[in-house]
Amino acid sequence: METRFVVSASPHIRDLENSRKVMWWVVLALAPAAVASIYIFGWRSLLMMAVSVLACALTEAASQKLFHREITAFDGSAVVTGLLLAFTMPASSPIWMVLVGAAVAIFLVKQLFGGLGYNIFNPALAARAVLLSSWPVSMTAWSQPVASWVKVDLVTAASPLGLMKEAARAGTGFQAPDLSSLLLGTVPGSLGETCKVALLAGAALLLAKRIIDWRLPAIFIGALAALSLALGRNPLFEILSGGVILGAFFMATDMVTSPTTKNGRLIFGAGCGLLTGLIRAYGGFPEGVCYAILFMNCLTPLIEQYVRPRRFGARAQKAARGVKKEVVR
Repeated sequence: METRFVVSASPHIRDLENSRKVMWWVVLALAPAAVASIYIFGWRSLLMMAVSVLACALTEAASQKLFHREITAFDGSAVVTGLLLAFTMPASSPIWMVLVGAAVAIFLVKQLFGGLGYNIFNPALAARAVLLSSWPVSMTAWSQPVASWVKVDLVTAASPLGLMKEAARAGTGFQAPDLSSLLLGTVPGSLGETCKVALLAGAALLLAKRIIDWRLPAIFIGALAALSLALGRNPLFEILSGGVILGAFFMATDMVTSPTTKNGRLIFGAGCGLLTGLIRAYGGFPEGVCYAILFMNCLTPLIEQYVRPRRFGARAQKAARGVKKEVVR
């Protein structure tokens, strides 16, 4: 306790964990999904992740050099961004697109705002949104799981959400994949979003280390399930398909771009879940996690303003001012 209590300006009690340690814990939590993506989609997954991480780290170092800041490119935050960016892309994406995404995530979204702790949007999701709006065909060419883990050639196909969207437009029936396929990730999709077992294993580590708060992902998933049920859609399929698990546990819980208060996290998570369900049901794209979280990132300062805890003695001061006015009258 003596090492955590600091007799100085507040805060007086500090955690021994710093941002560097937290980021490397997140990298460790993402490792199961990274290994699963290599097994499911082949060696190209490893190439994309390696290129994305290296590009993010080099872009961060170059940006910090340009802005005359301390070089912190290897504190783990760029590695997290690189992995998450690769996780949101199909395995068939060209390498140059990964480089563009890394430049957008680190330079435009993170460093131009002041660096780690100052960005208002999740860098990986913002980069994915830019890539999706610029090259929608390549960003929605989901890769089929390969027959052998050493295979490199990939065949693209529609994701389960895409098939459901197409069936709804055509007015035909839709046969959802079985539960085991959705859990193990043997369905078309982005690199890191398909294997839910691996993602949940990493999420359990973050929850055990108290790096993330359970409230936000729980209300995210709960709100999506409730809305899906109200709209006559299968809640379990909605939760296990697409990027809900990846977004709820690893994207929406970003410490920089999400609220810091418990009530704020509940509002943020509920907004993400409801928007995801609405975009999926009525939007042009079959997926809605990316845009839902980015939209709620915009509202984080407003949420913080209205759920900020009252300062100690604030009500007493207000009452004292009221009494003083009465005396003056």
